[in-house]
Amino acid sequence: MSVRPFDLRDLPLLYHYRDEAVSLDMLRLLTRGNPLGALSLVAAMDPRRHVYSAVSTDGGVTLLGGITQTGGEAFAKLLYLAPASRLNSPALPTLVEHLITEAGAWGALHVLAEVDETSEVFPSLRRAGFSVYAWQRLWEVSSLLRLPAAPAWVRARPFHLPALQSLYHQIVPPLLQAVEPLPKRVTGFVCSGEPLRGYVGVASGQLGIVLTPLIHPEIAAVGQKLISLINALPHRGGRPLYLCVRSYQAWLEPVLEDLGALSGPRQAVMVKHMARPVREEGALAVVKPSTVRVQPSHFSRIPYQCGESEAGSHLRLETAGAAASDDGR
Repeated sequence: MSVRPFDLRDLPLLYHYRDEAVSLDMLRLLTRGNPLGALSLVAAMDPRRHVYSAVSTDGGVTLLGGITQTGGEAFAKLLYLAPASRLNSPALPTLVEHLITEAGAWGALHVLAEVDETSEVFPSLRRAGFSVYAWQRLWEVSSLLRLPAAPAWVRARPFHLPALQSLYHQIVPPLLQAVEPLPKRVTGFVCSGEPLRGYVGVASGQLGIVLTPLIHPEIAAVGQKLISLINALPHRGGRPLYLCVRSYQAWLEPVLEDLGALSGPRQAVMVKHMARPVREEGALAVVKPSTVRVQPSHFSRIPYQCGESEAGSHLRLETAGAAASDDGR
């Protein structure tokens, strides 16, 4: 089996597999489309991103895979695997491991993948060392645009960032905070009012808009506020709208269902942490203070005397140097 970087001679293969790619980055899929389509290939030339593809060949079976990282992020994302009809191949974990190695060279601390839990990719990623850390569902909320609601959102500004990060720590469980990135910039809308109880990040592309909420459960009239947000989005241009709900915000799903939003399939959000070698330094010598003396303890048993009760038999602790210790008090 061989795994090598994708190059120009593989362009016919790319064209052949263009309809059989399984996307593992849903935000990118919904905003830019098929990861092997022309639009995504143009987006891959963005210098702010690391994008890498590889080809695996094993016994006549050829697999493709891609991985990406946005500049400044501590994580990378598996972008796609193809073809869908061959993703049960035993060669797939080796291809995935090759992609992960490339992400490690970029400095990524972990690699993420989003996959339908019924997909054949799911067990393959488990074999490659991925584990599930959350679940998500993408809800299409385009139909909510026509519903009336009072304005409740304003565009987020840099001065909102401390309050937004505080909200993040209140909502995202501590065990997930090593994987879920802390917001470092504001790219969406905040719910008006103090204290800050709601933020929705906005990611847009030519094919769609994805909203990522951080909404506190104590917020009032959340359904009306979501409708207000959708109405407030500028320059939508008829593109579909999606709201991504992670498992730690699952309480939003009944609200969206009552509003008439359309539910997508449940997906596993998976992670593989990068193993980083630790350089072993010389062993540290333990220095014993010169004023400390360690004396061994000696145990002896008092012989059992005839006529004594058994309870009178006991252990005596004789500590060498005890007298010296008494003299020093």
